Amino acid sequence: MHDIWNPWHGCIKKSEGCRHCYMYFLDKQRNADGSRIYRVKNNFDYPLHKNADGSYKIKSGECLRVCLTSDFFLAEADEWRNEAWAIIKQRPDVGFFLLTKRPERVADHLPKDWGTGWDNVFFSVTAENQDRADERLPILLDLPFKHKGVMTAPFIGAISLQKWLKSGQIEQVIAGGENYDGSRKLKYEWVKSLYEECVAANVMFCFIETGTKFEKDGKIYTIPNKRLQSEMAYKSGLQFAGKAIKWNLYKPQSELFDSGWYVKHWRKYCETCGSRLICNGCSDCGECEKDTKSL
Repeated sequence: MHDIWNPWHGCIKKSEGCRHCYMYFLDKQRNADGSRIYRVKNNFDYPLHKNADGSYKIKSGECLRVCLTSDFFLAEADEWRNEAWAIIKQRPDVGFFLLTKRPERVADHLPKDWGTGWDNVFFSVTAENQDRADERLPILLDLPFKHKGVMTAPFIGAISLQKWLKSGQIEQVIAGGENYDGSRKLKYEWVKSLYEECVAANVMFCFIETGTKFEKDGKIYTIPNKRLQSEMAYKSGLQFAGKAIKWNLYKPQSELFDSGWYVKHWRKYCETCGSRLICNGCSDCGECEKDTKSL
């Protein structure tokens, strides 16, 4: 995926949502240990990689999801994080999505020149159930970020975010079920209730996938194919654009930034994808064709 930057890999399980961690499962599939934490050699500086003509491979206006196989604020990554921050600062023309289950560590691990936040950083916390929402949302609202969101995935229990949505600080809520090892069920009623709260607050809500086990009207559906999960999430109608998220991205004065701004484009499949609201657009990687053959 061209919109993922994993500067380090591996994690320590933190809460209920980590019980059947997809990263641990996929590492096990290749005889690796998901608890082994290491700095990624070739892609640590991925946002700074260049084409043969000297231009950046990640174009101005693109967005990168950071540390999807770890946690950006993991204590074991403290020695590498300042370098990662420096890379983010060098690309004020690119949006960076940070996600953590450790918001209590964030205030002490921001750059010295952070101020009220950098315009190119979107910060979200994971809230897999009501207990974790109650724990993490108050911390989220107290932290200095220009953009804030909540990831309810894996969505393993009913959640209400209403009292925090009223703050006006939260711009995006993403919901999705669990996959791979374990796959606890996601109930349609949980998603619909959270969707309705976001609509009332005019906050973007994106239901990205049902997960492997999805319950609706008392019936449990087993959906192992992730493409189908995404389509079912889209067809549920539980997608809401909400108030537009306004990024203040800009290009530094450099010959590397002469190629214009990134323009998203889509394939036929994208029309019914649950993630379209938050997607970076198509990278022409060919994975769609592979997924189609597996259906």
